[in-house]
Amino acid sequence: MVKSTIKNCIYMNDYIYSHTYLVNMMRKFTNQANLHRPAVTRFATSFITLAQYHRQRINFMSFVTSKEWNDSKWPKDLGAMNVKKFIMSDRFWHNVLYALKLTGPLVKVLRLVDGEKKPAMGYIYEVMDRAKEAIAKTFFNEKEDQYKDAFAIIDKRWDCQFHHPLHAAGYFLNPEFQYNLESGVNCEEVVKGLYNVIERLVLELAAQDKIDTELTVFKTAERLFGLPMAKRQWKLKAPTEWWYSYGGSTPTLRDFAIKVLSLTCSATGCERNWSVFQHLHTKKRNRLAQERLNDLVFVKYNRTLQRRYKLKDTIDPINLEDIDDCNECLVEEWMKSLLLI
Repeated sequence: MVKSTIKNCIYMNDYIYSHTYLVNMMRKFTNQANLHRPAVTRFATSFITLAQYHRQRINFMSFVTSKEWNDSKWPKDLGAMNVKKFIMSDRFWHNVLYALKLTGPLVKVLRLVDGEKKPAMGYIYEVMDRAKEAIAKTFFNEKEDQYKDAFAIIDKRWDCQFHHPLHAAGYFLNPEFQYNLESGVNCEEVVKGLYNVIERLVLELAAQDKIDTELTVFKTAERLFGLPMAKRQWKLKAPTEWWYSYGGSTPTLRDFAIKVLSLTCSATGCERNWSVFQHLHTKKRNRLAQERLNDLVFVKYNRTLQRRYKLKDTIDPINLEDIDDCNECLVEEWMKSLLLI
């Protein structure tokens, strides 16, 4: 269902944007809005485009039923007839809404791990569970048959690529979850992952024993960890900043926690760096010396990184409510679409 819906949207995108007259006519009805923004989103552009279609649903229907459309050549054109057929189909909009409800929380997760300001290592373990819960709650009475196939794909990808001891260690060392009685931070799987990371990253046995001793102080919120100010900052500060401020009582554990929590969960930064290489080292410009090429990439990528850093983040990895509530606005419309079907 999701695949066919994306395929139909890609077809409409290609057809509309290959005809300048159609693009201009469409923009009159969408208040100059475009259907896709790949330069802004950087990933998941297909699903972002689906969201744009969903927002412009009424405007698209007005577009293909307008007098301007009917008086033009498009009603007789086969491609335009297919575009109108998709737009006027209740089944198509039902599938768009289904795809958005299924993928909305996952796009939120992607945005969280793709941020440059605050590393998400301390959140990825918890946020994947919340994303799946948000998807399940979106469907009526949490009917498993409506999302079980998607969950199988998510679990397979999570288990083979993301579910590593490092994520468990970040989850354990995040004070927001460590001091939340409802979290599963002290389960065997998480604790085992933590000790595996300690053995891997801390080579000296004396330092390992020191961290193990200091973990007790952290878990029981003693010394600086028990200060009222430290407790208020559990959710307000990024985990690394929190450890910088209140980890003085356990210096060895503090350094280890900062090392773990400062790591990234995504390789997108590397991939964007490779894209810069590709833009600079073209067929017409293939004689650049390696040192010169490295300098150009360094300047170009860091200028882009600085510009994005100065922009206001729309997703705050410390506020996981973005994951929990991202689909609530679609529930009412999902019910209406089922009634239409």
